[in-house]
Amino acid sequence: MVKHSKGYRTRTRKLLTKNVRERGAVPRLSLLMEEFKEGDYVVIKINPSIHKGMPHRRYHGKVGIIQGKRGKAYIVRVTLGDKEKVIIVRPEHLARFNGIKNG
Repeated sequence: MVKHSKGYRTRTRKLLTKNVRERGAVPRLSLLMEEFKEGDYVVIKINPSIHKGMPHRRYHGKVGIIQGKRGKAYIVRVTLGDKEKVIIVRPEHLARFNGIKNG
């Protein structure tokens, strides 16, 4: 038997696929140029067509807080269960959080 590969994008067949009409589409320039300030709440929304600065699939859909900036990417603090994680994500994979967040 061959050992099951456990790559970075393993088990993402449905999670990291786009709609047929969205495939190959370059993201809007406004999405790439969006600026976030320290303390802003963001949703990690992975864009599968851009591999650079892509977070791990376990963070997809999570809400985090911007801690700072590193180059073009942002440092985001995310709560995962009872742990606090700090990840580095580029703005293509981030969206503003418009809901209400309590502590």
